[in-house]
Amino acid sequence: MKFVVDTNIVFSAILNTQSKIGDLIMNSHGILEFHACETLRLELKRHRAKLLELSKLSDEQLDQSIYQITNYLNFTAEALIPFEYWLKGAELVRDIDMDDIAFLALNEVLGVKLWTGDRELMKGLAKKGYTNFITTEEIFNLRSLLES
Repeated sequence: MKFVVDTNIVFSAILNTQSKIGDLIMNSHGILEFHACETLRLELKRHRAKLLELSKLSDEQLDQSIYQITNYLNFTAEALIPFEYWLKGAELVRDIDMDDIAFLALNEVLGVKLWTGDRELMKGLAKKGYTNFITTEEIFNLRSLLES
C-alpha cells in the first residue's frame, strides 16, 4: 500500500528514528511504500540548522539519520507531475499552507493518501471535504492489520 509522506512526518522521523514514525518508515518494507517530492530534499537542507538544534545530534549523526529515513522513500521530481494536479493542489492548500502544494499534487497524481501530522493542514482540508489523508495512528494500525 502506497502513501505520500510530507515534510513534518519526515522531520519527525529524522529527529527520532526510534519513534513510532521512524519505525513505520524503516520497518514497513514489503507492507507499506512511501513517496515524497524532491522538494523534501530542499526542505531538509533549508532547515538543517533547526534539525541540528532540535535533535542535539552532531553533523555526522544528523547525516546518518537523514540517510536512514530518506533511503526508505521513493522520490518524484515535481516536473513529472502534470499541471492539472498542481492546480488541484493549489486549490486545496491556497488558504492553508502553500508549502504543501507539491505533496498534495503528488498525492493526487498517485491516487493515494497523504500521511501527515500537520493538524492545521488536516483541519483545513477536511473543511473543504478533502479527506484523502491518514494520521500516524491510522497508518500504524493499518500496518498491524496488514502484518497479521
